Amino acid sequence: MQMYLLSIYQPDGEPPPPDVLDPIMRDVEAVSTELREAGAWVFAGGLHAPDTATVLKLKDDEVLMTDGPYVEGKEHLGGFTVIRAPDLDAALEWGRKLARAITLPIEVRPLQQHGSSG
Repeated sequence: MQMYLLSIYQPDGEPPPPDVLDPIMRDVEAVSTELREAGAWVFAGGLHAPDTATVLKLKDDEVLMTDGPYVEGKEHLGGFTVIRAPDLDAALEWGRKLARAITLPIEVRPLQQHGSSG
């Protein structure tokens, strides 16, 4: 089965207050449980704020290191889920469920499978 990355994009700034965030996180956990029960869940994780990032970039045979995100913007990658799905339509359906639960944009992309027969 093909693996897909479901990327969660969230706005910069402070998270919503608990009275808003708690019900969202319960809905997200329900989708995660459904993914696990369906055998589609592979891995998931939330990320710290973009200002905790360190960027490593090769320039003239030297690896330069800078603090902060690689790309500045009003939104950032806040977390992700890797799933297995038989096809893009099935992956998009999981993406829809996650978008409804988390109320944030979800980007669905297939992972490249190198050296594997699928």
